[in-house]
Amino acid sequence: MKTRFTEIFGVEHPIMQGGMQWVARAELAAAVSNAGALGCITALTQPTPEALSAEIARCRELTDKPFAVNLTILPTLNPPPYAEFREAIIEAGVKIVETAGSNPKVHLDHFHAAGVRVIHKATSVRHARKAEEIGVDAVSIDGFECAGHPGEDDVSGLVLIPAAAAAIKTPMIASGGFADGRGLVAALALGADGINMGTRFMATAESPIHPDIKRAIVENSERSTDVIFRPFRNTARVAKNAISEQVLVIQDGGGSFDGVRDLVAGSRGARVYETGDPDHGIWWAGQVQGLISDVPTVSELVARIVGEAEQTVRGRLDGFLR
Repeated sequence: MKTRFTEIFGVEHPIMQGGMQWVARAELAAAVSNAGALGCITALTQPTPEALSAEIARCRELTDKPFAVNLTILPTLNPPPYAEFREAIIEAGVKIVETAGSNPKVHLDHFHAAGVRVIHKATSVRHARKAEEIGVDAVSIDGFECAGHPGEDDVSGLVLIPAAAAAIKTPMIASGGFADGRGLVAALALGADGINMGTRFMATAESPIHPDIKRAIVENSERSTDVIFRPFRNTARVAKNAISEQVLVIQDGGGSFDGVRDLVAGSRGARVYETGDPDHGIWWAGQVQGLISDVPTVSELVARIVGEAEQTVRGRLDGFLR
């Protein structure tokens, strides 16, 4: 499959691994890249820019294929040193960056000056247009099904992907709800140039999270998520568990963010992946859990998706034209 995504970013398959906090580490990113897709390390999983440099070096020891680094930019009271993380990425020679969160303009010129191509995550057509306007190299459009922060518009991928494709000329990757070859074909048919998968790659052999969390993803259904933080205008989709249900009770009762701050601390979420206790904190997972039924190797998964996509096009869809 050749698309603008594969040609621009130098990968074999139009599949990208999401930049997931605490999950997107060197071993997973390298496995994805070695399978012919685009792996991705999350910068802010690392505690310092120096640690990120070491993680990039570790990834290079595991693969000689292209991989990306995710840099999520959020307005916080005590922001991390984004410029220092950016420079660590540039100095390490990484040539693909995924930005998310706030407008990446302040970083874009620096990346482009260093020959780094930038993919920016957007959750609406207007944000995709803005990303194109400032000159990103590709847009990753997130439907409401996705894990993480799907925006405040509640538009599913079935509508959002073709709407964005009609509005921008920049290459576009579809995110949210993808786990198999049928989804890949659907995304391409809707106007995307590839797909971005997060939750599906969490449930793989190389994913650096506890086996019990992988097992939980397999056992969960499409109904096993909660949408939290709506009153705070920071909507997030997480795996349904005791903590997310408690957060909903507090926020729906008029509680402030301070009332849930300790429950949703990132350190608690990280411990979920370390200990395998799914109720220790909130953790990210999308509705696509309902399409995940096993824990294959990354290589097996990517090969399966590509094979399913080809079978769908040459078999099922071609049959409709006869």
